[in-house]
Amino acid sequence: MSKSYWIWYPGDFELYHGMKQNFSRVERGFGWPAFWKSEGFRNRVAFRRTYHLEKETSFTVYSNAIGHVLAGEKKYPFGKKITCGPGEVAIAVHAGCIEAFPCIYVEGDVICSDKGWIAEDYDQEPQPAGRSRYFTRPEQNPTVWEYSEKIYEPVNVTEYNGGTLYEFETELNAVLEAEFKNGYQPVLICCGESREEAIDPVNCYYSWQPDKETGKCPCCAVHFAYIPDCKPGEIILKANHQYVDIPVKAAFHCGEERLNQIWSVAEHTFRLCSGIFFIDGAKRDKWIWSGDAYQSFFVNRYLMADADIDQRTILALRGNDPMTRHINTIVDYSLLWLLGVDYHNEGYGDRDFLELVYPKMVSLMEFCNGRRDEHGFLIGKEKDWIYIDWADMDKDGPLCAEQMLYAACFRVMAEISEKLGKDGSAYRQEYEKLVAAIEEFFWDEEKGAYIDSFTSGKRNVTRHANIFAVLFAIADKDKQEKILTNVLENDEIPAITTPYFNFFELDVLCQMGKLTEVLDKIRSYWGGMLDLGAITFWEEFDPSVPKEEQYDMYGDHFGKSLCHAWAASPIYFLAKYFAGLDLVNREETTYVLKPQMQYFTELDCTLPVGNHGTVRLLWDGEYLEVTPDADGGVLELGEQKFSLVRGETRRVKI
Repeated sequence: MSKSYWIWYPGDFELYHGMKQNFSRVERGFGWPAFWKSEGFRNRVAFRRTYHLEKETSFTVYSNAIGHVLAGEKKYPFGKKITCGPGEVAIAVHAGCIEAFPCIYVEGDVICSDKGWIAEDYDQEPQPAGRSRYFTRPEQNPTVWEYSEKIYEPVNVTEYNGGTLYEFETELNAVLEAEFKNGYQPVLICCGESREEAIDPVNCYYSWQPDKETGKCPCCAVHFAYIPDCKPGEIILKANHQYVDIPVKAAFHCGEERLNQIWSVAEHTFRLCSGIFFIDGAKRDKWIWSGDAYQSFFVNRYLMADADIDQRTILALRGNDPMTRHINTIVDYSLLWLLGVDYHNEGYGDRDFLELVYPKMVSLMEFCNGRRDEHGFLIGKEKDWIYIDWADMDKDGPLCAEQMLYAACFRVMAEISEKLGKDGSAYRQEYEKLVAAIEEFFWDEEKGAYIDSFTSGKRNVTRHANIFAVLFAIADKDKQEKILTNVLENDEIPAITTPYFNFFELDVLCQMGKLTEVLDKIRSYWGGMLDLGAITFWEEFDPSVPKEEQYDMYGDHFGKSLCHAWAASPIYFLAKYFAGLDLVNREETTYVLKPQMQYFTELDCTLPVGNHGTVRLLWDGEYLEVTPDADGGVLELGEQKFSLVRGETRRVKI
């Protein structure tokens, strides 16, 4: 029997669950749905497939919708065993559902819902039906995600100010369940990412009255829980941690415990933000943001290498055509979505997915091209948000950093078009025109840097546009050297204070060979959070801010997310630039290893190689052993190059 999946119109699963995700934020007793356009799923879908049957066969169709099955000329209800053949038979399943996206499951030895079905919505051309490896059983309901669960008991229970404070071993995404020793009482359970938040019933984000029948509270981020006016022992509290079980394929251990701890905390941070989709933070906002997702794709490649969560996130973010607003309302997030598709494809090379999403890339570029000024620069229109970073920059008129991303998108569109056998020349011409305009209007020879804006007259220089100019190879080598001296190594240029943009800056420094400086920054910046007691990495960290104000953000004493996906980037840097793994997927080479063992006294590191397998590096300070479980590897040590063969250990003295 062939393997059956639940199938649906491609993208509808992601839009439905994405809507649920973006409506899940709760803050101090009120719901806070995401403030951008909510994309709808299709209510009416037809699924079709034609079979050439050698003999008679039977099948049954299940669905969450109303509708019927058309086998040849005869109609059947859902749930009824249908027999047909031999010969050619056309199967059509018509399904409609108001509450959720229509989906079907076809069970049979020959006729089953595997790859090969198409779906149509009576508007667009038919598409290959969508499916997921998580939904393969007829009794499942694809509109309900089945989370994995793990029970955690508190590691500390103490009395505080007349109440009971519970501490769990780490931050969790959990349903708290209360057991009342003296019978149910209407208590308030206050949750916090920090102890300070939990013991503040007025200002903590989450406070719940447990259900009278079950003792359960809604699922939320929790590290500490506090029950006022409750003596220890009166209420037993446990946490049912809910998560999507995406296997971690990487492991990292070196001779420096601080780096090991940074990797471990980054991994836990990232896993808490990796559910059905990549979300920004476990407590706040729990939304799907394109900029956060873009960086998550980089960490995912080196930690879990799970292509499916990339794809679910990409489809949920983009939504349907026609494009009428920027993704998340943010201009740069639309551009990062396009760049994210390219990075995903580079890592996993799924042509079917690329062909599915390519029309959405084209229409998004057309949307952006319709929002240009007379110089060809992409600008923000009414209700558009020009973000780039939480930083003080001159955003008057066209913003240089935005144009850098825009130019990179033209190059990506040209390359992807050509990969799919289409003409990319128009995109290449647009790229050349835009880069020439950027040089004319934004490059300041006297400052040796790109300015934020040319319309205000301030000629202000920040790191952001200059980082993008190097990262996306828009600046030539001469300008890159000037940027390194005048911006990146210039303490007079305001420092980056968010892990979000530290990702881009450190990536540039790595590419420019400044690995010592990058490793020092990882130790000091992410290590600085550890020194303040962080057990997950934060949305923002300014070491100069007093400790008692570190949880403040957005004018809110506990507004800062203490578990934010964009803060997990040390995994990417340590894996790509220090362990040295780079996917190339060209000619006969799948990956190249350029390990920088001079930064380690010892190292035992296993990393995923896209969909191909893993590679392990073992370094004892003298000999490096590389054992690949993936084909097509090359080990480069200076001028020396060694081929790597799956299952064979290569041992080299360094």
